[in-house]
Amino acid sequence: MRRDQQPSGGIHPLLAGRFSPSRFDPSATVDDHAVGLLLEAARWAPSAGNSQPWGFFLSRPGEPEHERVVRHLAPSSARWATDAGLLVVALTRRHVDETQLLYSEFADYDLGQAVAHMTVQAQAMGLAAHQFRAFDLEGLTKDLDPSPGWAIISMIALGRAAEEPPASRDRRAIADLLSAPWSLSG
Repeated sequence: MRRDQQPSGGIHPLLAGRFSPSRFDPSATVDDHAVGLLLEAARWAPSAGNSQPWGFFLSRPGEPEHERVVRHLAPSSARWATDAGLLVVALTRRHVDETQLLYSEFADYDLGQAVAHMTVQAQAMGLAAHQFRAFDLEGLTKDLDPSPGWAIISMIALGRAAEEPPASRDRRAIADLLSAPWSLSG
């Protein structure tokens, strides 16, 4: 792992400036217009066969749905995620409609694409996003009761960061990205 001061290669500033805050400004709200833009960005993500197998459950502080989500957060994420202006539960539909396929091997990947689009849109709007999985999956699934075929995968906290981006971040080297998956034995 190496510490990079600046991403190399001239990547887009929205990608270079993105970070996952560990603190959100509890006074900053995410209004309906912003929510609409975030969902629109996710809507335009690519997916296998244009299946668009993603869905979201949204909650904001002060709304009844927020407590339904917050009570399932692990203590490690509750310390910071409760202050976010928006908590998003990300779900995927793993069955493929109108086919004999009972399971889509691409559904989780496609959900990741939609969340990535949402994350970049948030960055463009001056919001930060922190994706996480530190919550009671079984309890949240029971409480939200998604339709058959749907599975909760992760959550995203979105809002205004209450901290500055770190001066540097640990990232694997590009050479490692290319060599790590391959066995060195012949």
